[in-house]
Parts: sequence; structure tokens; C-alpha cells
Amino acid sequence: MVNREQVINALSTVMDPELNRSLVELDMVRDLELQANGTVKFTLALTIPGCPLKDRMARDARTALLALEGVKQVDITFGAMTEEERNKIIPSGKPQLPKLSQFNKVEHVMAIMSGKGGVGKSSVTAMLAVSLNRLGLKVGILDADITGPSIPRLFGLPSGGLRGSEQGILPSATKSGIKVMSTNLLLQDENLPVIWRGPMITGVIQQFWNDTLWGRLDFLLVDLPPGTSDAALTVTQQLPLQGVLLVTTPQELAAMVVKKAVSMVATVGIPMLGVVENMSYFRCPDTGKEYEIFGPSHAGEIAKAAGCEVLARLPIQPEITRLGDAGLVEEAALPEFADLAERVERLASLLPPPREKK
Repeated sequence: MVNREQVINALSTVMDPELNRSLVELDMVRDLELQANGTVKFTLALTIPGCPLKDRMARDARTALLALEGVKQVDITFGAMTEEERNKIIPSGKPQLPKLSQFNKVEHVMAIMSGKGGVGKSSVTAMLAVSLNRLGLKVGILDADITGPSIPRLFGLPSGGLRGSEQGILPSATKSGIKVMSTNLLLQDENLPVIWRGPMITGVIQQFWNDTLWGRLDFLLVDLPPGTSDAALTVTQQLPLQGVLLVTTPQELAAMVVKKAVSMVATVGIPMLGVVENMSYFRCPDTGKEYEIFGPSHAGEIAKAAGCEVLARLPIQPEITRLGDAGLVEEAALPEFADLAERVERLASLLPPPREKK
């Protein structure tokens, strides 16, 4: 049977990753109990309740103990240090809490931009997220349209549903597991206006990126507001974007305004991934014939100006509107979005990884 000294020695090799000291040295191992059947029980006293590193430390402790001859099972319960105990191991007297964002690993960060309002950019963002999620990818949406957010409504996420602490913010999650961060999730009433000037808007966008526990994501889609003002500049200059997806509609007026966004993206040096033309046509359900209700497509000339390709021409689909209004966008399905998601995944795999901007 294993003895107490062997157990303590094994646990002395397990480190608190944040403080870089062993669990034994930090007096985190409490109520140690050795049972005749080969079970080792103890309480792991965390520096803060709900520490995001707790599972890692428990896993490392189990691995170290199960390597000992005679140990067949390890039962760990979690506790928390008192404020006085924390102050003894953290000299400042105040716990230096690890930022939740340090645990983020986001493979691809992409902005969805329109330049012009009313082109269905947020709906495209939501449906692209849903379609990427259906490919088995982990997806998040950062709603950077601070004063006009619509992403939570499309997914049926309630206002005031965010949780946070000194460490950061936990995003809301949709039914299928898409993580969402939006100002409408901070409000108790989604109808309340957000009347903020530019500096506050840019600060909130930076906080959504820096202080949110996104965890591991394959794609983070950043839903930008229309235009080329403060919010768009903040995202393109402060977030580690790999590329921009441009959303437009067939009208010549839309094409003119969207080209301004093309010029802005080129100025800041972000790759343009492709153009998506929304509401490109209406497909008659009876005959299958397509009608260009808003006129002929201008997607090709926009793509040429941007030096990229047209990734999709999306039809007018009343069912997506109905489900989005009901907060059930995850139930919508459109083959064109499935194709778009596959093309975006393929394009992203060819890009260099995002680099955090200073």
C-alpha cells in the first residue's frame, strides 16, 4: 500500500501553472486520505473559487498519483483558500487573477463587412456561423455592431444573460454551441438604446476581444457595423484579423458604397477573402425560375476591384427571415450557405495564422 510520504512527494511535482509553484508548496493539498483499497482522496484548495486552471491541476495530480504502485483511484474535491491564505502566497495582498483570455486559442479571425447598411450582413454572419458549425467546427461571433446589435435576436439569446468576474466575461452560447458576445446581452432590455460616442465603442470592442473567454475556436466571426468609421477601424487595426468577407446586394448604389469598404480594407492591409452577394435573386418555389428583383449583379466588379472572387450569390429566402425573427436561425438551411462555409474553411486553411496586434 502506498504511504503518505510517497503521495506528498508525487504531488510535489504538480505545479500551479499560474504561480509556477507546486501544489504542496502552496498548501493546496488538504484533507489527504489513503484508503486500503488503493484510493487516494484529498481536497484541492484553489486560490480562487472556480479557477479556470482547476481541471488541469486535477488532471496532473491524478496522473502523478496513478503512476504510484498501489494507487488505483484518485478522488479530488475542490475547495478554496481564505483571503488570508491567498495573501500569504501572493505578496501584493490582492490575488492576481489570471485573465480568462489567456486560455483562448482562436485559429481563424474573420470580419464580415458591408460598408452599407441593409444588405443583410448580420444574417449572413449568423448563417455562415451556423453552416461552419454544421461542418463540426467550433465557432464564435463577436458582434461589433455596438449600437445596432442583432446577432442575439437571430439566435434567441436573452438580454442580460452574460456572466463575468474580475477575470473577464463568459460569452453566451446558442443551442448548437456557437459562442456569442454582444452589447444586447449586457442590457436588461434589448430595446434600450446604446448611445455612446466613438471612443467608448472602440473600447468595448477591444474588451470583447481581450476579456472574453472564447476558449478554443476554429472560427471567430466579427460582425461589423455598416460603414468605415471607428468600429471598423478598431477591428481592422486592433484585432488579429486574417481576412475580410464583404457582403453586398445587387443594386448599383450598394456597389458604390461597398467599394469604399474595399478601399479601407486595402489601406489597412487586411486580405479580402471574397465577396458575398446577398438577396441576389428570388427563386420561384413553383417553377424554380430565378428573378433578379433588385437588378443585375454587380458582385463581379466589386470582386475585381477588391482583387478577390465572388464566393456566393445568395437568394432571397423568406424562411431565413421568419426563423431569424423568431430567434431560430439555427433551424434554417440553405445549400448556398453550406457551399459558402466549405469555401471559407478552405480559404482560411491557406492563410497564415492570426497574430496578436500590439
